[in-house]
Amino acid sequence: MRSFIFNVGFWWVSFWYVLMAAVLALVPGSHGVRWAVKRYSKRMVQLMKFIGITTEVRGRERLPPAPFIVAPKHSSYGDGFLMYVQFDDVAFVTGDHLERFPLVPKVLEKLGAIVIDNCGGPEARKDLAASFAKASDEKRIVLIYPEGHLTRVGEHKRIRSGVWHMQETSQWPVVPVATNLGLRWQEQDYDKYPGPAVIEFLDPIPPGLGKDEMVALLGEAIRTNTDRLIEEGRAWDKANGVKRKAGKARVVKEDTPP
Repeated sequence: MRSFIFNVGFWWVSFWYVLMAAVLALVPGSHGVRWAVKRYSKRMVQLMKFIGITTEVRGRERLPPAPFIVAPKHSSYGDGFLMYVQFDDVAFVTGDHLERFPLVPKVLEKLGAIVIDNCGGPEARKDLAASFAKASDEKRIVLIYPEGHLTRVGEHKRIRSGVWHMQETSQWPVVPVATNLGLRWQEQDYDKYPGPAVIEFLDPIPPGLGKDEMVALLGEAIRTNTDRLIEEGRAWDKANGVKRKAGKARVVKEDTPP
């Protein structure tokens, strides 16, 4: 019943706020669209709380003065909502698949989103650099999921080099973020489970490092701290009698970054 209530609420809230953002995208200026998306994210966090997913934010004292780049783990459709409500103004990196939907390109433009080619490679890096330049000029906090994919709980993919290129261009610190939200709302799965969902801001990685060193540090910080939060969440589940369907979590060895 919990999952049913959440999913009905998810699609209902999404329909109205996406429609609102699409209409506001036709109005001059970007304030209306950004307001709608922030409200949408807040409503989703409230909906999670309503079904028993409580959120805890740790490590805000580690955040450097803006601007900076935020690089979180990505295991849930809910990750974006939790991250978006943490900051007043954030430019996020997204794939070009969203541009297939009517009016969405205009919404992304008004949000100042950094849209890149999902196929990756040199062209994607070129698009990333061009789009990032505007966000950099505006001194906006930038959100990028450095693995480039949703992953299941316990799964880790290699860190893509785009985050290093962004840092090299801007000379901003990169803040790794660990999370165990995937235990409560994994990827796009139907089932949802109650309990604490933690996001933790980790020690910033300063600019000036070589690509291999920076990518290795970022991957290690995200991987080890996410695994720690997952074990913490599983211990909470055991103590509170939370039962879940058997999953197929697996750990993937990180590849050598391109």
